[in-house]
Amino acid sequence: MSKYNPDNWPIACPMLVFGGLDSKGGPIQDADASEWHAQMKEVADLGFTELDPLDVWVRVGDLSPQRLDEFKQALADTGLTVPGISTSRKSVVDARRGDEYLAYGHRVIDAAVSLGAEVVSFGFFQATTPAQNAAVWFWLAQGHKDSADPAIYELAVDRIRELAVHAESVGIQITLEMYEDTYLGSSDGCVKFVTDVNHPACGLNPDLGNLVRLHRPLEPVTEAFEKMLPYTNYWHIKNYTRDFDPATGAYATHPAPLPGGYVNYRPIIARALELGFEMPFMVEHYGSDSLWNLAQSREYIRSVLRAKMS
Repeated sequence: MSKYNPDNWPIACPMLVFGGLDSKGGPIQDADASEWHAQMKEVADLGFTELDPLDVWVRVGDLSPQRLDEFKQALADTGLTVPGISTSRKSVVDARRGDEYLAYGHRVIDAAVSLGAEVVSFGFFQATTPAQNAAVWFWLAQGHKDSADPAIYELAVDRIRELAVHAESVGIQITLEMYEDTYLGSSDGCVKFVTDVNHPACGLNPDLGNLVRLHRPLEPVTEAFEKMLPYTNYWHIKNYTRDFDPATGAYATHPAPLPGGYVNYRPIIARALELGFEMPFMVEHYGSDSLWNLAQSREYIRSVLRAKMS
């Protein structure tokens, strides 16, 4: 029997929808706690009971003890909890800053425990390139590619295992986010990496939406999830429309709410439940009114859970 039911399953709102600025244009990281509260309240007013701070918003691992207490108070005042914390573009094998990001990862794990989170998400995607920053959608320009050097791969495995050991010692887990052109850039790559890490506190975040949106061939969706779901312990879940014209070779993709995109998540969520998945979701959506779309996606997940858990 699952530890959650359809109505209390943690489905987090990613706070990256607010960017990194407060209402005055300053960094939200350093803002008065009232600014955190205001943005949290907007999330709560849309029916969310959970959020993922996602460190493009607030780097909870870099907050002082006093500021972390203020953060927890803002959560309590808005009725929100933090089931998972995601890191973004802080690869532990970044050529210039890998050591720094590894130390940061340890701080995030400690902050996660303080906030009551179950899991911290890590990935190998790195800072966006100038071409990506200039694109309408950043994923349509080429970004970072992980090194093919076996020594760098082994370093990545060792550093992730180090984080997993830390996480296990404090009673939580870590998860690895699927992302193109990294060591986690395909379902096979994800499974190979997590099995190479070979630690019970390390699982997968099967964010296939990161690949669906690309203008390139896509591995079969059902087969990809079938490989990754047995290892899944956090789920960034999003959808995109996707079209391909074989006559011209042209692709077209666009963000979509979960029930309206290329991936039919109903049978995939059902399969995850069959395999014993009982960890948090984090809904994602880029563009337009992201918050409204996120709320619709949350309710879609709850409706699927009700149908499949009844």
